[in-house]
Amino acid sequence: MAKPLNGLILVSGPSRGGKSRWAEHLVSKHSPVSYVATSDSRPDDNEWQERIRLHRERRPSHWEIIESGSDLSKALNTIPTNHTVLVDALGAFTAWHLEASPADWLQLEADLITSLQARQRPVVLVIEETGWGVVPATAIGGRFRDRQGRLAQQLETIASASWLVVQGRALDLHELGCAVPKQ
Repeated sequence: MAKPLNGLILVSGPSRGGKSRWAEHLVSKHSPVSYVATSDSRPDDNEWQERIRLHRERRPSHWEIIESGSDLSKALNTIPTNHTVLVDALGAFTAWHLEASPADWLQLEADLITSLQARQRPVVLVIEETGWGVVPATAIGGRFRDRQGRLAQQLETIASASWLVVQGRALDLHELGCAVPKQ
């Protein structure tokens, strides 16, 4: 059973594991809700359009929808402070900035963390897990995996709750696990 929401709540897991549905469930009893869609629309990708359609059909019509584009921090900063926020998902934010220099990426991470910490109401953030097996064959794939994994670990340090959603099952990581020591 999900605990009451407060602060930053992370929902991670593999593709098609149920992350978005669990995140939507967590915020479903809150109002008002702002749903931040981070991905580009990909109008020529029929499979992506089908995924977007399914997400739209599941969401209540009274949720405010914000398409953040590449500037997730700016989008978060424009949402009224009395809104609970659902961000779906971190992977698109990471993908938007794969060409950013290491220094620029660190600044983007810092800006995002600052924006998340400034929120007064809960923020549920969906995170795609990467690197569970296949090592990316390209440098940009490796950069995505490394940036996404590092940012997810940074976010965990400020999260009030973390959920791992696998095969349609949500596991409370704060209840079941312990933090890995830093080096």
